[in-house]
Formats: sequence, structure tokens, C-alpha cells
Amino acid sequence: MIIDTHTHFYDPTRPQGVPWPSKDNDLLFRSVLPEHFKEVAQPEGVTGTVVVEASAWVDDNQWILDLAQQEPCIVGFVGHIDPGTTDFGKHLDRLSDNPLFRGIRIGDRFLANPEQGSILADLGALSDKGLELDIISSSADFSGILTIADRLPEMRIVINHIAHVPIDGNVPDGVWLDNMRASASRPNLFCKVSAVIEQSKVQPAPAELDYYLPTLNALWETFGEDRLVYGSNWPVCERSGDYPTQMCIVRAFF
Repeated sequence: MIIDTHTHFYDPTRPQGVPWPSKDNDLLFRSVLPEHFKEVAQPEGVTGTVVVEASAWVDDNQWILDLAQQEPCIVGFVGHIDPGTTDFGKHLDRLSDNPLFRGIRIGDRFLANPEQGSILADLGALSDKGLELDIISSSADFSGILTIADRLPEMRIVINHIAHVPIDGNVPDGVWLDNMRASASRPNLFCKVSAVIEQSKVQPAPAELDYYLPTLNALWETFGEDRLVYGSNWPVCERSGDYPTQMCIVRAFF
């Protein structure tokens, strides 16, 4: 069984449209739904997916959960509700009643000062429900991530997209390596081996494992097999290569 832990579903043909992607994005501005995912993923042996938020609209959390009621390929959902906002607790209580709602994703604006306001308290409420936190960040400053991990040691935290390290076939950047080691020293921190081909400095991305091997080896040596999870970042990964290309790289590595 292979679960792709990072996909995005959305549909610009809905009456309200979508907040992302923009209409001028010729590649991504299209309906991206479970049937489209299964067309590219099932031939690669992928049996299910965890959908990750692609919309800041609170109501779109329910839209994904409603999709999941009809599509058994959706085995989980990482939603979007902003910690530190007045209605966070209300939205969390409602959405977490659905067992497919597995957590939320936050970005850099929450990591700059996670101890500000009620951000940590709201993330604590997430942890108390046994839910997880996805983090997407392109910053070289990991202090916010490590603060959250240290203050909430029971909460599973998943770094997205191998922390956006540029891949050029050589040993990765030293700052990134230090960040990965510091993260791996916290047992509640995990890392998604996702969006790998998008980090390639060569575009379209090479399909040969050797090009990515120094980076994947570094992840394996720091996090180990129990704290690395596979994700495609489909359909966004299509900016760099098709679904089989990104799949063949991690399959060859493992």
C-alpha cells in the first residue's frame, strides 16, 4: 500500500471559484479532483492520498471533507484554519468531528513569532485532539519550528517539501543540513519527501536518482525510515515533471 501524503484538490468551475491558483496560471488553473488524481497515481501503485489545504477559505475545509465522503481514495485531510484567530477553537471543534480531518498547515507568518498572542495555545488545542501540524516554510531560520516542537512535544509536526532545499546533484547546503539535524533531534518532528523535483535547479527536473541522492541520503541519515513520509505535491509538481517522474525517484531510492 502506498499513500501519497501531499496532494491538492480544487475546482475553479464552482460558482464561487477558487482563491488559488490564479486564472493566469495556464498549468494549474483547471479542475483537479480525485478522478484526475487516480488517473495518474493508480498506475504507479498509489492507493490513497492525504489532501493538503489549497484554500484559505474556511468553508473549503468542508468542501474537501464532502469530497472525501464520496471518494475512498482520500484517506485524510490537512486543513486550513489560522491559529491565533477568534474563531479557531470553534472551527477546530467542528472540523475535528470528522475523523478524516487530521490537522492543519501553517506557513512563515506564524513561525516568525509563534509565542505571540494565542498561536501556541491554539496549536496546543490541536495537539490535545491528537491532530498534527504541517509546516511549509522557505526560511533558513528554523527557530519558530523548533520552538513549537519544544513547547508542544506531544504534537506531530511535519515539515513540508524537504524544507525547500535547492537540489543540484551535490551535498546540500550546510545551513539546511544543520536545520535537518536540529529538527531530527526532536522526536515529534517529521519530514515529507515531497516536491522533490520542484527543488531541482535543472528544469525540467532530471529523472535519474543519482542527481537527488546526496539530498535523499542526508534526509535518511537524519530522520530515518520512521520519520520520512512520501508526498508528490501533485498537481503542482507538474511544473517540473509528471507524476511518474517524481514517483520513480523516491521508489528507486527506497
